[in-house]
Amino acid sequence: MKLKTLITLATLSIISGGKMEAKDYTVASPNGKVAVTVSSDGNLSVTHGGKSVVDVHADVVLQQYSGRIQPVYAQNTSCFSGKNIKYIGKKQIAETIHAPFYRQKSFQINGNQIDLGLNGGFGIQVRAYDEGVAYRFYTTNKKETIIADEIADFRFPNDDKAWLAYSTNDDKPFAMAFQNYYDETLLSKAKDKYIFLPATIQSGDVKVTILESDLRSYPGMFLKADCENKMPSLSAKHASYPNKMAYYKWRGMSYVEQTEDYIAKSTGARTYPWRVLAITEQDTEMPVNNLVYALAAPNKIGSTDWIKPGKVAWDWWNDWNLKGVDFEAGINTRTYQYYIDFAAKNNIPYIVLDEGWYDSSKGDIMHPIADLDLQGLIDYGNQKGVSIVLWTVFNVLDEHLTEACEQYKKMGIKGFKIDFLDRNDQTAVEMAERIAKTCADYQLFVDYHGYFAPTGMSRTYPNILNYEGVFGMEEARWAKKDTDMPRYDVTFPFIRMMAGQVDFTPGALRNGTKENWVECYQNPVSMGTRCHQLACYVVHDSPFTMLCDAPTNYEREQPCVDLITSIPDTFDETRILQGSIGQYIVTARRNGSDWYIGGQTNWDGREVELSLNFLPPGNYQATIATDGINANHNAEDYAIERKNVSSNDQLKLKMASGGGFVIILKSV
Repeated sequence: MKLKTLITLATLSIISGGKMEAKDYTVASPNGKVAVTVSSDGNLSVTHGGKSVVDVHADVVLQQYSGRIQPVYAQNTSCFSGKNIKYIGKKQIAETIHAPFYRQKSFQINGNQIDLGLNGGFGIQVRAYDEGVAYRFYTTNKKETIIADEIADFRFPNDDKAWLAYSTNDDKPFAMAFQNYYDETLLSKAKDKYIFLPATIQSGDVKVTILESDLRSYPGMFLKADCENKMPSLSAKHASYPNKMAYYKWRGMSYVEQTEDYIAKSTGARTYPWRVLAITEQDTEMPVNNLVYALAAPNKIGSTDWIKPGKVAWDWWNDWNLKGVDFEAGINTRTYQYYIDFAAKNNIPYIVLDEGWYDSSKGDIMHPIADLDLQGLIDYGNQKGVSIVLWTVFNVLDEHLTEACEQYKKMGIKGFKIDFLDRNDQTAVEMAERIAKTCADYQLFVDYHGYFAPTGMSRTYPNILNYEGVFGMEEARWAKKDTDMPRYDVTFPFIRMMAGQVDFTPGALRNGTKENWVECYQNPVSMGTRCHQLACYVVHDSPFTMLCDAPTNYEREQPCVDLITSIPDTFDETRILQGSIGQYIVTARRNGSDWYIGGQTNWDGREVELSLNFLPPGNYQATIATDGINANHNAEDYAIERKNVSSNDQLKLKMASGGGFVIILKSV
């Protein structure tokens, strides 16, 4: 018989004089604006400036098997029963975090924490930062713990606006690519669908964004709207623990066929994921909120000197669509030699061999197809200073992990682009960490495609250079005309980028206006202007980023290539100068003494007045790429001018519908 034990905050108490006496515990952020109170009625009540912004009801339901597993707890007891609850202590968090390949090289994080000991060896840690709140459960048990469910009900004081991304698989909502646009809606009008993280909710004067960090050996969190409560709420949902896997014939991709009736299991003492509530007063604070990265486990791989970020000449989006060449383009040696030649001419350090370099239908990662001389290509690239990255499916690599890492490292491969995880149950999360660790052991970096939003694992394993989990450029190959990608492009930097890097894969040179964009799978067209695409290389956190178009298209547009390749891949500092979620964004990044500014707008054209007063004193040579005078009619129209500027100057920049701009400021 299966017994369930509820760990709940509803009975938080202490023993005083032989009587049970309820007590609240409060922790405040260093600046005093953010506070969270753990109360005896079962809530974590979060306030900002003294005003309620969200209440969280947090439970963990434990499952025990009578007769099969020695019970960890007595039947039907609660870790928050009040019998053994104790205040363990508080501490200040003051940490300088070194962040290789992140949006800045390092940053300071400050906060305060309370630690409450619970029954049965469980506890909860609650932190308050100026940037938001985080909490997590932990256990000191040495025995097996089986979690039937974790409950997190996020209750908001008002029926405010929310930005929610829904699962695209109604039948199996936990099995999908974590790619969708945001439904901008009142909470009470949210769809009856599973929501994947991050999710942003307007709560009074601030926005609250729900994220998670340090997700390890545990399922990721989904949400479901509950519109029947008096307080609008979002409730946590988790994928169940898989007990049987099956395979799709194409790609050798595994999927969950059967599950247990619990979500997680583990043995021994451990911490569980941080539940993060980022709180922002201004939209411009959102893309640079660092809580997810800061709360993740520190670097476990040691030196990162061998990891080299960089741009990538990519094959898949342009469908190997070369023109004006004297050979048949496709997945073959001659085509990839052309990609290498293009990369070498433009100081692009990598090319990717995407799907097709091995027989996907057989999952045969250990043997390239006959049309590819892989070792010959690696050697050819080495002669020209261009390295190769190989695409693969997650479970296919995992099933040959040591063998594949050893073979391809020896051949000279620098890393893997790993695709089609498309789930975040406990075993999927364990697979992702196992791959990252093993690849690091062989000094191979990874790009996690077909993946959920990051949870800080690139801090723990800095060889993870990028993640997808974004409604990126690939959507332009099959999107419908009413898909509003420019709006999404100025929405996700405020929400999704709070979680970490994005593998958006920009760089399209075929560009369409709202009126003349056309769907074309084999010769795709981006929505918005040429400068909207160029600005991606500044706006996005992306240390390993693609040039998605065909080399022969780029060769006819050398000024664009020169601009893209002149933008660094890592930065010392990132600021959001202006912006409003869903409307527009202006991002500034510093590398050394030079600055790089990118702006993007939705389908609404707009003029931005940009003060350069954030620059240190001195003179700068500015290269300014803006939408051309006819960009509203021809989205490929752009103009580049150069002039000298200083911190005293103010620039007026006009963005066309779906437009953008790039400014490069070189100190002189």
